[in-house]
Amino acid sequence: MSDGTATSQPGISPAGLSRGESWGEWFDRHSRTFFIAPAVTLVLLFAIFPTFYTIVFAISHVRFSATGLKFRTVWFENFAAQFTGNQQVHFLGRFTSMSIAGWVFSLVVAGALLWWLYRAAVRGTTWVGLAGRLISAAMAMFIALLFAATLLSGNQWGTLLNTLFYVVVGCSIQFVIGLMLAFLCSQPVIGKNFFRILFFIPLMITPLGVGYAFKMILDVTKGPFQPFWQLVGLGNWAWSTDAWAARWFVVLGDSWQWIPFMFIVLLAALENVPKDHVEAAQVDGASSFQIFREITWPQILPVAATVMLIRMIEAFKIVDLPNIMTAGGPGIATESMTLHSLFLWRANNMGDSAAVAYLLLILTVVVCSSFFNYVVLKRLRKARA
Repeated sequence: MSDGTATSQPGISPAGLSRGESWGEWFDRHSRTFFIAPAVTLVLLFAIFPTFYTIVFAISHVRFSATGLKFRTVWFENFAAQFTGNQQVHFLGRFTSMSIAGWVFSLVVAGALLWWLYRAAVRGTTWVGLAGRLISAAMAMFIALLFAATLLSGNQWGTLLNTLFYVVVGCSIQFVIGLMLAFLCSQPVIGKNFFRILFFIPLMITPLGVGYAFKMILDVTKGPFQPFWQLVGLGNWAWSTDAWAARWFVVLGDSWQWIPFMFIVLLAALENVPKDHVEAAQVDGASSFQIFREITWPQILPVAATVMLIRMIEAFKIVDLPNIMTAGGPGIATESMTLHSLFLWRANNMGDSAAVAYLLLILTVVVCSSFFNYVVLKRLRKARA
């Protein structure tokens, strides 16, 4: 550290060294940058370098040789293969024609998105904001058309809609149940500490353990619920061959593991709500629903939005449960994009695997950014107003 008595060194004038400032004083002034620079450099190397190196795989045909990997640049051929496919179209699903219900749904969504963009333009949003809304609207329209051409038209889903099913449906169920459990445990009930520990246990089990446990529990012939399956007449039912049953059971296992995460974070937020506000509302005669809507919910909204965003990002990467419980089947009914990328990688098709990973990255960024900008920030501004 400089003691403030150092004198300037004649003849030395490095960049940024002011007149009359010594080397010691200059290093003192920039010491924070020098201390943090190695850590920042390592983070950038480990986080950004693999991301950009994956681009080389995504735009190349990669094959193994005696001397290592051989790359042949094919540009966007790996990405195009996901959209066009050959024998099985994994990414988008299979569709030949769109039903009337699909066309109606698409027109309704298109109208709603055009109205949303028109309102944003009338309100005088910035060019950056308008560009972001155009990207979000284009992604929403693309997903709506895909939804209309597959589910509403009786055609097969692809891995894209499977992934969105896990994200939207799974995270919504986990949030609602986690919030209800947290609200109950925040009340003065007997034995609530026991339930806090009990609800938290699934979060400490690995996803592999959860997958194998649910696979055994759901076994209709040897599992613990075998008498129940026999009683309701489903003793010979193979749920893993039913597309929708398999999807819902994967969501069930995923929810069982991640509801405790929602629960513990939301419980902490609920316990930090000022008691005097609630007591004042009770004195004024407000009902429990009014207290929750007007006082509790605005207080926990920032935490609730953040935990939902974190869970959505994790749900986009789901791979363990569908891999163990159904191996992506029947067909590709439960195959997420991450699992599809894993299957391609195991087959030494690294170019297509990297392309799927980048498509998942783009989808995650657009969906989570849209959720944060148009749902989280909007509600936070409204709550603070």
